[in-house]
Amino acid sequence: MAFILGKSAACCPLPPLSFCRSIVRKAQETMKATVQQQMRAHVPNEVWLAKQSREDILEPDLPIVDPHHHLWQHTNHRYLLDELLADTGSGHNITDTIYIECRSMYRTDGPAVMKSIGETEFANGVAAMSASGIYGSTRACAGIVSYIDMTLGARTRAVLEAHVTTGNGRFRGIRHAGGWDPSCNVRNSYTNPPQGLYGQANYREGVAQLGALGLTYEAWQYHPQLKEVTALASTVPRTTVILNHCGGPLGIGPYAGKTDVVFATWKADLQELAQCPNVVVKLGGLGMDIGPFVAHIQRPAPPSSAEIAAAWKPWIETCIEIFGPDRCMFESNFPVDKLSTGYAVLWNAFKRLVAGASATEKTALFSGTAKRVYKLA
Repeated sequence: MAFILGKSAACCPLPPLSFCRSIVRKAQETMKATVQQQMRAHVPNEVWLAKQSREDILEPDLPIVDPHHHLWQHTNHRYLLDELLADTGSGHNITDTIYIECRSMYRTDGPAVMKSIGETEFANGVAAMSASGIYGSTRACAGIVSYIDMTLGARTRAVLEAHVTTGNGRFRGIRHAGGWDPSCNVRNSYTNPPQGLYGQANYREGVAQLGALGLTYEAWQYHPQLKEVTALASTVPRTTVILNHCGGPLGIGPYAGKTDVVFATWKADLQELAQCPNVVVKLGGLGMDIGPFVAHIQRPAPPSSAEIAAAWKPWIETCIEIFGPDRCMFESNFPVDKLSTGYAVLWNAFKRLVAGASATEKTALFSGTAKRVYKLA
């Protein structure tokens, strides 16, 4: 048996190599199971969605930039350019979209830290297809957000520069999801983050590198972690922090049936976060199977846009009141939010939510904020 060299060597024997290998194998299997769970959770029920009543498109000419969607080819679900365009072409005036990382099309070879460049290559290829005009006027993947392990700290710089080069002018930033909760009934982000990830010095240094290059950081975590987002954002004032999905309010596990308590905590922490001028928020993501509206997914048929608007109103209006329209942007979060509604109905719901807003405010919420933040021409 080998021993650790040093002052305490005699009392610190190394475990057998077979034991170490079993630990590594178990960790890999846990990560794989987490990813597979996420994949299964994000498969929409097309038969159920077909029961949703067709609606006339509200304000069909209003330009919309959809700042949050994914593309993937899973063994049990495909959502690629054809499927995206079927949704964006369902009646609303979607001018551009922003691709957000979801661990798609990673490279199979090369250094581990560079494998995520494959996702930028993939999204840029889709963007080039869309930009040809052959597929219509919507410019899919006009901006690209990929993944890098932010705990690399200052070493993220070289990887970021490689993404910038690969993105051919479309690369906009990074999302390293940090969703973590102590409850075994709340699945953590597929990155399998540790508790307190946002507080790690090397993680914060990685996020700071984004600002130095004029890139953005997408914050995706759950509402009990909003104070951690505030602490992170305050330490990286040069980096634009984009809060995903209204800050991730939970409605499952220990949060089920406690919407009032969750809302109060979420609102108070959101007000504190808004004091950081480098933070903007995406309005959406409330149709997931982890949020306060899981009951929508369990209905015999999907809700109408009026029902969605009524249910989401307190959350969406609170975000707009706290941050203002110039720091808010509506998002589809498709195909994840397709668990609970179709694309056309979702955007009708958003339009109902701000029916009384001015033309200037609507422009900001539906396209202006996204164009500014993601630097779209």
